[in-house]
Amino acid sequence: MRTRSTAPHAFRSRTVAALSALVMGASLAIALPGQASAAAPRVDNPYIGATPYVNVDWSAKAAAEPGGDVIADEPSFVWMDRIAAIGGTPGARGLRAHLDTALSQGADLFQVVIYNLPGRDCSALASNGELGPTELGRYKSDYIDPIAEILGDPAYADLRIVTLIEPDSLPNLVTNAGGSDGSTPECAVMKANGNYEKGIGYALHTLGAIPNVYNYVDAAHHGWLGWDTNFVPAAQQFKKAATVEGASVSDVHGFIVNTANYSALKEPHFKVTDSVNGTTVRQSSWVDWNYYVDELSFAQALRTELVRQGFASDIGMLIDTARNGWGGPDRPAGPGPLTSVDAYVDGSRTDRRIHTGNWCNQSGAGIGERPTTAPEPGIDAYVWAKPPGESDGSSEPIDNDEGKGFDRMCDPTYTGNGRNGFNLTGALPNSPVAGHWFSGQFQELLRNANPPLGGGGDGGSDTEAPTVPTGLRVTAKSSSSVTLAWTASTDNRAVTGYDILRGGVLVGSTASTSFTDSGLGASTAYSYTVRAKDAAGNLSAASAAVQVTTDGGSTGTGALKVQYRNTDSSPTDNQIRMALQVVNTGTSAVDLSRVTVRYWFTPEAGANTFSTSCDYAVRGCGTVTHTVRAASTPAAGASHYLEAGFSGGTLAAGASTGEIQLRLNKSDWSPFQEADDYSRGTNTAYADASRIGVYVGSTLAWGTAP
Repeated sequence: MRTRSTAPHAFRSRTVAALSALVMGASLAIALPGQASAAAPRVDNPYIGATPYVNVDWSAKAAAEPGGDVIADEPSFVWMDRIAAIGGTPGARGLRAHLDTALSQGADLFQVVIYNLPGRDCSALASNGELGPTELGRYKSDYIDPIAEILGDPAYADLRIVTLIEPDSLPNLVTNAGGSDGSTPECAVMKANGNYEKGIGYALHTLGAIPNVYNYVDAAHHGWLGWDTNFVPAAQQFKKAATVEGASVSDVHGFIVNTANYSALKEPHFKVTDSVNGTTVRQSSWVDWNYYVDELSFAQALRTELVRQGFASDIGMLIDTARNGWGGPDRPAGPGPLTSVDAYVDGSRTDRRIHTGNWCNQSGAGIGERPTTAPEPGIDAYVWAKPPGESDGSSEPIDNDEGKGFDRMCDPTYTGNGRNGFNLTGALPNSPVAGHWFSGQFQELLRNANPPLGGGGDGGSDTEAPTVPTGLRVTAKSSSSVTLAWTASTDNRAVTGYDILRGGVLVGSTASTSFTDSGLGASTAYSYTVRAKDAAGNLSAASAAVQVTTDGGSTGTGALKVQYRNTDSSPTDNQIRMALQVVNTGTSAVDLSRVTVRYWFTPEAGANTFSTSCDYAVRGCGTVTHTVRAASTPAAGASHYLEAGFSGGTLAAGASTGEIQLRLNKSDWSPFQEADDYSRGTNTAYADASRIGVYVGSTLAWGTAP
């Protein structure tokens, strides 16, 4: 097991002027093939004692940005994201030119991303590649072989060359290749034809044969593989890919997590083992039963599992920290309130994304830890795999010759899919094609850096925030939604969007001057504010608040009500899950043996018989009864209902039963389509649920029956 380096930051600092001088003099210092000595002996951690190459193409763009000089001398990976990149493209030097410049810099470590698989990134159009699903032969002959020929040149034998092997490929085979909300036909094709595995196996074998190459395989991030259903299968998938096309586990020096992503390195204010009023944080909407809440704990645990699966006991992990700093004014200073598990987690977490499934040009992100050698046990280095300022994808369709499509997850107005729980994307507007320079994002990353950036610059010459939005008003409401509108803000350059906050918590963003917040509880009071933002990441102060109470939905006559929260972010999987609690709003105790709750739904196609389960109840699942019944008079979204009751006991005046977590499935485990179910809501915090009935005997005491 590797231990912390005695040098906290082993990467060399340089001034931008020195970089420019090195570039200008590169042609005078290029080593010729055959002049170099044999490769240096392999080392356990290639980053220890090394001077990594500073990508001069990226550095020049960073230095040209206001305030960018403060990070322009940090080392980052060079991306070979298409065949043309090997020889060089307009504005970007090729692989050999980068290696020659590395020698001119006096670097002895070079970092490169291998990223051009057939059918690349089958679940995200923004990063699609140039090769079709069946073009494995071309991947080998026109892409990997030329790269291997260059890396194997004796001129570069004294460089330790770290390769990052194919981001976002093998994890897609685990989670998105069939049977889940995130599945795509494209991923199913790649799993069936095996070309991801064969391509990666060939790359590992071919590049691993070069003595000074250190292969690190991409392993996604905790918000992708952290669940028990994904964690071990992913490690097994990695092992499979490392043992085909001539490869073996010895060709894998390590793995990298969080490549080009935003997951927090560490969550300082809460742990996955915390609980609030008896409810574990794993049950919160944000964590959603994941076993990990940050990248460091995930990387260290995954390393242990990979060794168990047969990889070498001395493999190391890398973590991409280029854009996961999450500083700025929205960074929590301490733990959240203990009023509920969701309030605690949302108030504690430094990762301020709307959902962990959001990955494109995230609003509010900041520069993370600077590249650092051996910072934690098992971690070879924190690295910058995705150079800050390079776009993840375009916010609208843009024609290009790079094979990169338009992915709605890069559109700030898109309301999501199963992979992000049908939430807004949190993406910045006005973004260019993936890999192209995105000045607006770069400036925001500077401003929100954590740890804060030192040295020159103030994060951009545009430091003027937009004016505060005015005229915030409610233009429509129902029992489950509120529509807001406001007067546009102004800015010295341009307003790029607005953040909408409910009770001080961000619930969405929009580029327009109206927004609908849905999935709310009936007869419930809410408070909203809006703030404006510009391309430099400047935020206005919040608007004056507007108060609104949603319409009532109760036609019951009793002194009970039910509160609901959605614990199932996917409306199209094979289970319906929810959390309920019954509240006595009266002045006398209620006999619970006479109380039942009805949650109405439709099963769609598939079996018409069901299984039900209680996963957790404050009173104990043994006291809760549950079954599915057919509605006597079927209605839209309500042909059946889950009926939950109690074996006995009383509920005191003003008291609640506490949380009850229930789920149901069809006997053939076929999928549901819950989006149109009568009782389903999207709220992830408890709210009164007018479309869930509470009965005392046969009398409806709360709610509106369908």
